[in-house]
Formats: sequence, structure tokens, C-alpha cells
Amino acid sequence: MPSGSLHGNQGLRRSRRLRHGRRRDPSVGDYARRGCDSHLRPGQGWPAPPEALRDRAGHPVRRFAGYARLVPRSQDWLTEESRLVQWTERAVDDATVQGLEAAGFSPLLARLLALRGVSAQTAADWFAPSLRQLADPEEWPVVGRIADVILAFVRRGGPIVVFGDYDCDGVSATAILVKAIRALPGADVRAFLPERLAEGYGMQEASVARMRRENPDVALVVTVDNGIVSAGQVARLKAEGVTVIVTDHHLPGPVLPDCLVADPVADVPDALCPACFRGLCGAGVAFLVAHAVIARAKAQGLVDTSKSYAGEALVLAGLATVADVMPLTGQNRILVAEALRVFRRCAPIGLCELYDRASRRGVEHMTARDFGFIIGPRINAAGRLGSGMDALKLVLCSDREKVRMQAREIDGRNQERKSTEQRMTDDALKKIVAGAAAQVVDLPDGHPGVAGIVAARVLESLEEQAVPVCVVVNGRGSARAPEGYNLRDALAECASLLDHFGGHAAAGGFSLPPGNTGAFRVAFAAACARQNKTGSAGVAVSFDAHVDGADLTLELAADIARMAPFGEGNPEPLFAARNLFLREVRPLGLEGRHLALTFRGDGFPRAVWWGHGDQVETLRANAAKPHEALFTVETSTYGGAHVELRIVALRLLQEV
Repeated sequence: MPSGSLHGNQGLRRSRRLRHGRRRDPSVGDYARRGCDSHLRPGQGWPAPPEALRDRAGHPVRRFAGYARLVPRSQDWLTEESRLVQWTERAVDDATVQGLEAAGFSPLLARLLALRGVSAQTAADWFAPSLRQLADPEEWPVVGRIADVILAFVRRGGPIVVFGDYDCDGVSATAILVKAIRALPGADVRAFLPERLAEGYGMQEASVARMRRENPDVALVVTVDNGIVSAGQVARLKAEGVTVIVTDHHLPGPVLPDCLVADPVADVPDALCPACFRGLCGAGVAFLVAHAVIARAKAQGLVDTSKSYAGEALVLAGLATVADVMPLTGQNRILVAEALRVFRRCAPIGLCELYDRASRRGVEHMTARDFGFIIGPRINAAGRLGSGMDALKLVLCSDREKVRMQAREIDGRNQERKSTEQRMTDDALKKIVAGAAAQVVDLPDGHPGVAGIVAARVLESLEEQAVPVCVVVNGRGSARAPEGYNLRDALAECASLLDHFGGHAAAGGFSLPPGNTGAFRVAFAAACARQNKTGSAGVAVSFDAHVDGADLTLELAADIARMAPFGEGNPEPLFAARNLFLREVRPLGLEGRHLALTFRGDGFPRAVWWGHGDQVETLRANAAKPHEALFTVETSTYGGAHVELRIVALRLLQEV
């Protein structure tokens, strides 16, 4: 029997689960995310951090473990409107489930695996991701060619600049490649990151000019996490005698750079990416290049063949994969799982310091959520409100005393980010225009570094009336949209009013002349109205399976833990249960902000509902009425190992 099939399943109701059109919250793009507030930043957002359990207006935020906005505030758990929100069981391929059951997996675990694209043939490897499963970087031939060029410049003594980005992915990618090249004897490698506020994302004219001023003797520029849309700046550098290599993971512009290019999503002649690498982030691509560089250096006797150089690079690539909200499937799942496994032993001491300052849990309990909720936001805060170089110096530093000082400063910057975000969100919510096809909010006293997070918060506050939201700060805008819209297309319709724009369906960034804000508001709303065919973004909720108390065993919790790392592409299993009667409702935590719940009968485990302390009296008053709940399952060791539920949504049972 497969080791992943240990728990029994009694009373499982076969059904179809739900996968709701979960709106990803680009806030962690601060948080982790890719920062589409700059330009041409594809990707989705990330659920907001635990610290944001209430929105900036003080309302409870119904989200946990990646499931955002499951029960809208305007459809709170006790209201009649909440009965209109359908909770549906997600559809599953019955043949795949049957195959997994035949292989020895319990019906419930078989269902969870099938919903994640796992079959009886792939389950063993899926449950045990390891480095041996990583594809050989040489399967992407351009990676080897790039490594050869880097080694050639090192041999001839040519100065190399790694041109990165100020977000977590860009900082991690820069550190990976800088560390790999520094391992080579005689290498002269330097790091360069653009300044977010003064220069913007990527190879803009201002950032390239500063890079040249600071590095007049540069012979080779290697971009990481940017460059694919910078054909003009690449041509300029080449005209000045500088060789350029572009490594990126974003969508290309109309013209590809005329140089060696490694981009998983760009159709580059003679450099097409194998399918296995298509989901890599910028740091993931940098990891492949660094691997190829070190492998060649070992083969040529340039570095110690007995030494492993992969540890720090692996941790940084795993961190960036989560922070940039890449799908945790295939190669990415392996990278993140291995990064968590070796974190304490191999991670840069700066990352360890950030984690230790913010978390009370030992590193042995570290999960992908910690990459996205603890380390990623702090790396991003440096670039949003200051300079990404501060975060890069922390990652590259090996002096523990300096690391402590740097981590303290970055942690303070993150606190500043949260305070600024709250103030701007409060201001933005006051400027919402009811019934508008899109919301364009001008915040002249705001900070452009957190405009994207604020746009995400405003979008969330709109709930079932959600429409695209733009937050403009002194001519620089960030946009977020619910499902059913394509921001990049909408911005393209307004191109004549903009200086620059970019992004993808869910998030975008732009700049515009100060006098164009009013005209842009009208044009953007018209473009969004044409996209919205239904007149409403709507609210839908889906879950993995209905369960009874007998299903919620320690064996199930252990199986779920083995399904990690959780994140984009591999969501934490979400369960539903009905006919729950409350036995006890107890305030929990500082000022009773959270709730501990116990239920009557059926051996149902106790539960925690984060951020809902204000519901204590209402819940007690309705304890005798039947409820239904959505929740995740985990093991708690407090007072002995037992199953604990984390409530995602709770409401009175609907009439059928």
C-alpha cells in the first residue's frame, strides 16, 4: 500500500468539489508578488498575510491558506444574503480516483490527489519530491550556451554586471547568479538593481544610464527577472560594445532583444524552453544558469569538485517561486520542497535572521506559507519603500553582526509599509464611486511603492460588485482586476493617454501625464465595461470534499501535511461539513480577536477561526441552530497531538 494512503475514510460522500474562481490577492506582491505595479510583470497575486485578518475599514477578512474572499463581508455568516452564495463540491475525474483507490489510497485521499492532477502512476514521486527529480538544465540548450559565455568573460577578466530587479524574485535571482560567478577564480562580478521610484522596473533608460555610470568598464551584462521587453536598451548597450544576455520569465514585447535569451514563456528561435521549465520564475531560471556555470567550472577544474554550491541557490529559488506566486507543480514543487528541507543548513544567514525575527515557530516547522507570509514581504518592502539593494546586501552578507542590523532595518521598513498601506486604503475607500464600471482612485499623498497592494485591498472590499481598480499616485498607477477581465487589454485601449503600461489579466502597471487622469478614468471604465459581459464579477466557492467527523483523523492530517508545499497550483485541501451545532465559543488570543470553537456530537475536532472575535456573542446566541463550515485540517501538538480545524467560512445551514 502506498505510504500516502494510511487514513481510512468512513462515510465519505462522493461528489464534485469546488474550485472557486479564487481571486488572487496581488497584495503580497508585496508580499510576495511579482509587483505588476511596475511594468510588464505577469503573474497572479497571493493571499494576504495573516497580519491582515481585518481589512483597513476594520471588517473581518474571510480568507486563509490561499482562499481569499470565500464569504463576502456583505454576505456575512448570519445574513440572508449569505444563503445565496453556493458552496459547491469540486468536480473530479472518477477514473483517476478509481485508479488511486486500486493502488491502495483511501477514497478521500484519492479524491484529493486526483483534484491536483496526481494519478496512481505519479503519486509516489509526487509525495516525495527530491533533487533527483529535477530536470537537467542542459535540456534547455540556451542555458549551457549562456554558461559558456559567462565562463569566457571570467577567463578574460571582463567585468560582469548582473542586472536584476527590486522585488523578491529579482533580488533572489541576482543573489543566485552573483554567488555562482563569485565562486569562479578571478571573477569580477557586480550586482545592479534599478530604483523602483526613480527608475521603474527593468532596463529603463534611466537605470541603464546609471548602471553605465557606475560600471563604465562593464563587458557583460546578464539580466535576471527582466529584460525580455528591453530590446531598445539591449541594442544601446551592444552599440557601446557591451555583450548582453537576457534571462527572464515574463512575456516578451513586440520585438525580442537581439542577444542570447533564456525566457520560459518567450518563443525565441533556437532557444525554446522545454515544457518542464515553463513555470519557472526569474530566480528559477537563474538557478538553472548557475547550475550550468558551476557544472562547467567543476569539469574544467576551476572550482572544488567535492563542494556543493547548490544549497543557497536552492533556498533562494524556492523562496522566489513562492513569493512570485508561481504554480507549485512539477519543477517548482521540487524546488520549494527541497528549499524548505535544507533551509536552516543552507540558507543565507540574512534570510534566517528575517525568519527568526518574525516567527515564533522553529525552522523545523517552516512551510511554504512562511516564504510567502514572512520572508517574501520583508524582501519586497525594502524595494517598495527604499532600495532593493538593501535586501540584496542582506542576502549576500556573511557577517552576522551586520546581518542583524540589516534585518532590523528591513523589518522596520515592512512595518512602515503596513502603516502606509492602511492609510492609503482608508483614503481610497472614501473615493469609491458606486456603480462605476471601474474604479480609478487618485491618491496624490500616497506612496507609489504600495499602490498595488492598496488596489488589491480596494478590489477585495468591493466583494460581489468587484470591478477593476486602479490606484494612481502622482502619475504612476497600479491596477488589479477580478476574474473575467483582462487588465493588459483594457490598458492597451487607453494607450494614447499613457506614457507606459504593462501587466497581464489580473494585475498591471502604468504611468501617465498628470493632466490625463480624468480622461483615463473615463476611457478605462469604458474599456472594462466592454469586457464585462455579465455585469458582475460574481462570487463562487468550491471545496474539495464533504466530510464527517469520522473522516477527520490524525492520519488524514498527516496525509495532508505530506501533500505540501501548498500554494498556487497546489492549494491546501478545503473541506465542507454540515449540521454542525456549536458547543462552546471561546475568545482566543490578544484582546479576544480570534475564536476557539467546539462542536456537539460526531467526534468533530475543535476549530480555530482567526480574526472573528467580534462574532462571539452572535455565535453563542445561535449555537443551537445547525451550521455549515468550510475549513482546512492540520495537526496541533499543543496538549498532545490532535486534529485541529481552521475555519475559512461559517454560516447558518441553508434550507435545501
